[in-house]
Amino acid sequence: MSDPGSLSNAEPGLTHIDASGAARMVDVGNKAASKRIAVAAGTFLTTTEAIAALSDGQLAKGDALATARIAAIMGAKRTPDLIPLCHQVALSSVSVDFDIAATSIGVRATAVTTDRTGVEMEALTAVAIAGLTLHDMVKALDPLATMTEVRLVEKIGGKRGHWTRD
Repeated sequence: MSDPGSLSNAEPGLTHIDASGAARMVDVGNKAASKRIAVAAGTFLTTTEAIAALSDGQLAKGDALATARIAAIMGAKRTPDLIPLCHQVALSSVSVDFDIAATSIGVRATAVTTDRTGVEMEALTAVAIAGLTLHDMVKALDPLATMTEVRLVEKIGGKRGHWTRD
């Protein structure tokens, strides 16, 4: 097993690890606030029957998309409570969109802030929480439903500027 200190020396991009290999919260106090946007996406896989019930408003638990949207926004707002070492940021907005297909629902979340650090984790958390909520809403019809491919799609602002997934 390698020395924890060598990890931070070998991987200088690991900002949440100090020189000794210990976890740390990054100090963003000297950074200027700037507008930052992050977009994340994921795919919720289920059955045609569950999609039909969801689309027709026939789920016993109610409106799955409205519930998943609210849960996603709430999740983005609570990200620092869920992800260790994640900074609390002042979210300007969080939007969540769904793309319904025959056996899947595409989930896309956009988080926006003007702050000293980015909102990638907030966008990713929103997508994951939307997927968990959709699963809860359809599990009686499809206990095998799965949230897949949760990923960062795009980020704007900060040191690296504009980045998109190829």
